[in-house]
Amino acid sequence: MQWLFWEQFSHEPNFSSLRFWITLLDKGDDPQYLDKINERQIKGYEALNVMEDHLNKEDWLVANRFTIADIALYAYTHCAEEAGYSIDSFPKIKSWLRRIENMPGYVPIDD
Repeated sequence: MQWLFWEQFSHEPNFSSLRFWITLLDKGDDPQYLDKINERQIKGYEALNVMEDHLNKEDWLVANRFTIADIALYAYTHCAEEAGYSIDSFPKIKSWLRRIENMPGYVPIDD
């Protein structure tokens, strides 16, 4: 439950807002949005660091097995680059994303 609440408060708001502003509203270079984008990116990278630190010790978010917490955090993490984030410096997150994508029954989230 902690990861689910954390996802809603510390992760999702910083990824979904940026993805919406950048991909749907095309405001990535709009001076009126730059401060908001910068603020969300800082918080989003903080969230990615929390995930990376945890995944440095465990393969999964809870009980070292695939759970609903992984599914919830996968949703916006897998499209982080669309929201202006680079996950190149987060190798544990990248490995975690691949583990999820290799799960039996995995169905890609398409736009």
